[in-house]
Amino acid sequence: MSRMQSLVAESLSATVDELCREHGAWKTAHALFLAVWRRRRVRNDIADLSNRMRRDIGLPESEDAPGEARRSFWDVRP
Repeated sequence: MSRMQSLVAESLSATVDELCREHGAWKTAHALFLAVWRRRRVRNDIADLSNRMRRDIGLPESEDAPGEARRSFWDVRP
């Protein structure tokens, strides 16, 4: 099936040219920007979470969590 699809599919530049002709360059660029922005927002990555945030959501602590060298306001211990 993928072999047949690759034979039928147009090149990326031809597709972009067709979109620009139909909708205009600015609308095409704006739609591309929004698509990239939405994709960026959808991705959830736990690698950048501090150990405090990891504990709050029930994940194990990381030895190399960012921001652990400095003391945070939220890490106040009794």
